[in-house]
Amino acid sequence: MGRYMLRRLANYLILVIVATSVAYFLAALSLNPRANFEQQKPRPTMAQIDATLETYNLNPETPVVVRYARWVDGIAHGNLGLDIKGGSVSADFGRRVGVSTRLLVIATFIGSIGGVLVGAYGAIKQYRFFDRWTTLASFFLLAMPVFVVAIALEMFAVNINQSAGTTIVQYIGEYDPTLSGFWPVMISRLQHLILPTIALSLFQIAQYSRYQRNTMLDVLGSDFLRTARAKGLRRRTALMKHGLRTAILPIVPLLVYNIVLLFTGATFTEKIFGWHGMGEWLVDSITTQDVNSVAAVSLFTAAVVLVAGLLSDLIYSALDPRVRFS
Repeated sequence: MGRYMLRRLANYLILVIVATSVAYFLAALSLNPRANFEQQKPRPTMAQIDATLETYNLNPETPVVVRYARWVDGIAHGNLGLDIKGGSVSADFGRRVGVSTRLLVIATFIGSIGGVLVGAYGAIKQYRFFDRWTTLASFFLLAMPVFVVAIALEMFAVNINQSAGTTIVQYIGEYDPTLSGFWPVMISRLQHLILPTIALSLFQIAQYSRYQRNTMLDVLGSDFLRTARAKGLRRRTALMKHGLRTAILPIVPLLVYNIVLLFTGATFTEKIFGWHGMGEWLVDSITTQDVNSVAAVSLFTAAVVLVAGLLSDLIYSALDPRVRFS
């Protein structure tokens, strides 16, 4: 098992290096950071622009291989370079990872667990009220643009606050910066966390429940489940101990990869609710032609894919002992 995981880790590390390098070259060759300085008023001289771009390691006149070598050397020393405004990419990177983590941990937990349970129970109650209702709700949510759901949630929050006569749910930002003290800040963070968590969780539940329902339906008619019942196991025990465990195996990679990749995939949610996380950073970096920031996000995405792959392998081997023996 240890050698198997080491081989997987080595393969993933090679993929991370290749993917990150390709992303850097594509960003360096396709983005035009010079345009940001040429649009400034008053416009700097060409000499000043060239000097600034050279300082930021963004000068298109410098061979891209040389810029890439400088960027890699910086990473080796824990430095991701400078962004288009001269700020530290490493500092921005750490701050935004923290924001995305605070936003996504609870939402992914609720969304993944909820999706599996809703899908499995819908399969057990196939064509009954719960199954029909959750199927309709899932398709409705999946067909609905994120921003529409977000706006509906914001309107819902406004009505709740007006009915209560006080602010219970906040819908913009991460917390109220004017507050001080542990509990006021903590309560403010929770108030701001409710709506984006609901938005992210609903879509995950809708998506995962569809996959889980189909895999559970395949398992319900299997011979091993009938054998377990024939040996005297109660239906609920057989379903939970053998049915759900087997039915969840095919969607484990989907669950893990989607959960981890949400760090850069929750762009709309972060933009709409004013959370300045990795997804928002990716979009802003592309629109501002910020090569070093785009490369940093690409590095982070490749790294989380590595983590997702290892987690998927570990969870899969825990659920299916045949993987450990092979």
